[in-house]
Formats: sequence, structure tokens, C-alpha cells
Amino acid sequence: MEGKVLHRPKVDGLCWRCSPTAAAGGGPHLPDMDLDAVTKHSALHAKPSGLILQYGTAGFRTKAEHLDHVMFRMGLLAVLRSKQTKSTIGVMVTASHNPEEDNGVKLVDPLGEMLAPSWEEHATCLANAEEQDVQRVLLDISEKAAVDLQQDAFVVIGRDTRPSSEKLSQSVIDGITVSGGQFHDYGLLTTPQLHYMVYCRNTQGQYGKATTEGYYQKLSKAFVELTKQAFCSGDECLLLKVDCANGIGALKLREMKNYFSQGLSIQLFNVGTTGKLNHLCGADFVKSHQKPPQGIEMKPNERCCSFDGDADRIIYYYYDADGHFHLIDGDKIATLISSFLKELLLEIGESLNIGVVQTAYANGSSTRYLEDVMKVLFSKTAEMKIKQLAEELEDKKRKAAKMLENIIDLFNQAAGDAISDMLVIEAILALKGLTIQQWDALYTDLPNRQLKVKVADRQVISTTDAERKAVTPPGLQEAIDDLVKKYKLSRAFVRPSGTEDIVRVYAEADSQESADSLAHEVSLAVFQLAGGVGESPQPGL
Repeated sequence: MEGKVLHRPKVDGLCWRCSPTAAAGGGPHLPDMDLDAVTKHSALHAKPSGLILQYGTAGFRTKAEHLDHVMFRMGLLAVLRSKQTKSTIGVMVTASHNPEEDNGVKLVDPLGEMLAPSWEEHATCLANAEEQDVQRVLLDISEKAAVDLQQDAFVVIGRDTRPSSEKLSQSVIDGITVSGGQFHDYGLLTTPQLHYMVYCRNTQGQYGKATTEGYYQKLSKAFVELTKQAFCSGDECLLLKVDCANGIGALKLREMKNYFSQGLSIQLFNVGTTGKLNHLCGADFVKSHQKPPQGIEMKPNERCCSFDGDADRIIYYYYDADGHFHLIDGDKIATLISSFLKELLLEIGESLNIGVVQTAYANGSSTRYLEDVMKVLFSKTAEMKIKQLAEELEDKKRKAAKMLENIIDLFNQAAGDAISDMLVIEAILALKGLTIQQWDALYTDLPNRQLKVKVADRQVISTTDAERKAVTPPGLQEAIDDLVKKYKLSRAFVRPSGTEDIVRVYAEADSQESADSLAHEVSLAVFQLAGGVGESPQPGL
């Protein structure tokens, strides 16, 4: 792709967007771009008639057989984004915790972060364009984003283990190559590993080496350094059982195990040799059903955790001596990490604030604990200060600061990385000498329940107040408020899925029976007021 598009030419005396030619799908070409080749290749990745998709926080997700055109067009878009940012852009082919027959795609921005919101709109527009409009939409994006088409473009690609992922990755590559971009296909990766690769390439290797070996070395070095005084040897090594959701996490943990062979023993379950991806296993299943996955052998008081299909989610759990199942979710993970950071900061005499970002799903007990007990903002500024302290403070303080630096090296990658989250947790538990029961006892979660309601169109629901209040459809929030008043220590909210026509329901109350009942009643309200489809929600499901 060569040439430059900064301003759209006029046609018939009008700007391009308003001209009759634009409405007809014809008009000027991108300078020196082989549009015939784009058109020819686009026709080989035809858009199914009537299919409309929306790019959300998880990218695009739907049945794999409907995604070929989306993958090709996201290859095109990744090239434009790379040119516009003058950086490497990532494309990950995955549907995370969705069923195996689904797939999806998301773009990764230069510092390993999610795609910028304005480009999410471009992605949606391009994916939904009819065949005759693809050229016009590309031109529109180039003009709106001031893309310098003479700039080189480089895209890195990763995929999960779904049967459809390899072929769909090739469609991405087709889009990249036909638009003149260069690429590197990493093949099978966890989603966080692709984020890591993008970040490494755009920091010229300062963050780490942009290979799977570099990823393993960076995380394991920080983990081993952090825990070298805590771990013992031989039969006394810590044991962790990991449910890999029959996904990519199994392959990558096997590769990584030798990097931290001392002190931590990992047993892998649901590794993909027999079961289906995310079926009756994985972090989303355990969280939603509040029971252990199939395929894992659990004994009382053993630490267990589950990844999801692309290893960007993790959840811990165990059976107590009486056979009761205990779930340790992201709230307690955040509490464990933030409390450890606060202790180390106090040890080196620093009074930096620590902040914990919670979503609407955060259990009410965790919020109260963090506010009332921890009184805990962790930012890049704090990170830089800690790294400076590691160089400046005397021995005792230096040790604490070094621990903080190693935690940061793990935690930087831990934004949605099940592997690094796991290593942070295991390191802190070892350093503090905590059992999983002691960790769980930091506070008691309010009983809660999450449910899903199928609807004809998820966009009928809009929310405000960090997705805790429904704005539309009319009457839904009022119905939820009336239901919440019936139960003690209760709250409930609903939010549309970012990728499917379902509405997620969350409820908590003073007892599990009350939480279950409230969740069911809210689900019925959603079904009745937001266009539910299929069977009406049933109690206990």
C-alpha cells in the first residue's frame, strides 16, 4: 500500500461522503493501492448476507463459520492501524471462554493494550460493509484517521487451539499481504503472550525479547528471584493443580514448567487430549456454576485453579475438610496482591497510595474490606518510584524494593494473563506463608449468583454508573430496584454481553438461597422487558 490519503477529494462538487458516487459505491481510489487485488481477494472472503457484528471489548465473536470475511478485513484494518501509529499491531484469533465452535478476533494496540475506541468503530464499520462498499470504507478510515499510506506496516498474529483458528488466521494474513503489510505469524499463543510480543516489539526489546522463550524467561526470572528465600526443596514443594480448559494454556504451561521447576510443582488437567475447549471446565464455568470443573481430581485443602480457553482469566478454589467448595475469584486475588504491595511499601517507609480497580461484579464484601481495612491508586508513577528505590535504598529497604520490582515485572504482564497472575499469587502465598484457607479467610464473600438471559437484540439494554444501572429498556431498572428491596444485603445489575445476544445478570444477598432467588427474579424481568427469546428462565439454572 503506497501513496498518501489525508483529505478526501471532492466528487460532483461535493465532499466524497455526501456525493451520489459514494452512495453508489464507486469513486476515487486510494493512491497507488491495488484495489483490484483487494476487491478480488475480498470476494474470496465474502460477507454472509444480513450478518451484522459489533466490535466490543473482546473484539468480534460469533460462530466460526461466519468469520472468514471479518478476519480478512481485520487484516486490512491492522495494516492501516500500523501505518497510522507507526508501530507493530497485533491480531489475535480467539473466542476466549466461548464454546469451541465459536471464534473471534481482536486487535492489539502498540503498548499491548486494547484497540482504541475510535478504531473499534472503524472495525465495526469495515466488518459490516457490503462488498461493493469495502473500498469506500477503507478510504473513509484512512481519511478520518489521517493514515500515511507511505508508512511501512507490520502486524503480528497469534491464535488459540480451536479447530477453526488456523484457517481463520490465514484469512487475516490474506488481508495483511494484499494491502502491502508485513507480518510475523507466531502460531499458537495465549492472548496475553501476543500482547507481550506487541509491547516488546514496540519498545525495541527494552521490555523483553519478543519470543515465547523471552516471555518465559522474563516471568520465571522475576518469580524465581522473588521466591528464592521462601521455597523449600524435595517433597515439600508447593503443589498446584491447574485446569487448563482444554485450551492453549496447557501447551504453554508445559513449555514453561522447566523454567520454575524448583519450589512449585504444577499438575495439569483438561489439557485438550480428550475434552472440548471450555466444555464443563475452565474459569468461566467454575465462576458461573460455583463448582469444580470436570476432569480434575481434588482432595481437601488442595490449591486448584482454572484458566479459560485463551489463558487470560484465572480463578482459584478448593474443598475444605467438610467437603464444601470454596471459590476464590478476582476480588480476593486483587486483595492479596494489593495487601502485599502495601506491606512492602510500608517496610521501605513509603506512603504511596495503592488503588484497586473493580468492576460492577466485585463482591460487596471485597469493596468494604479494601475501603475500610486496606484503605488502598497504583500507577506508572508509583512503578517508576519503586524502581528508583531499588537502586537507592540501603540493604533492608533494598530487599523490599527488589521484591516490589519483581512483583511489578510479573504484575505488568498480569493484566489479563492467567499464567503471570498464577505466578504472582503463588509467590505471595509462599512469601507470606499463607495456606489457601488463610487467604480465603481475609473476608467472607456475600453469596452471589450470575445468570445469562438470551435476548433477540442485546443492544436494547444500555447502562450507566459503571454498568450498574440500566437506562433502557424503560421500567427494567425500576423492576430491579423493587426486587432488590425484598432481600437483605442485596444488590443486582444487568449488562449486555459485548459479543453475543445475551444479557448477564448478577445478584448478591445475605444467603445463597436469597442470591439465587434474586438472580432468577431479575432474569425473569430481563426476559419480559428486554425481548427474551426461547424458554423463560427457570429456577436453579
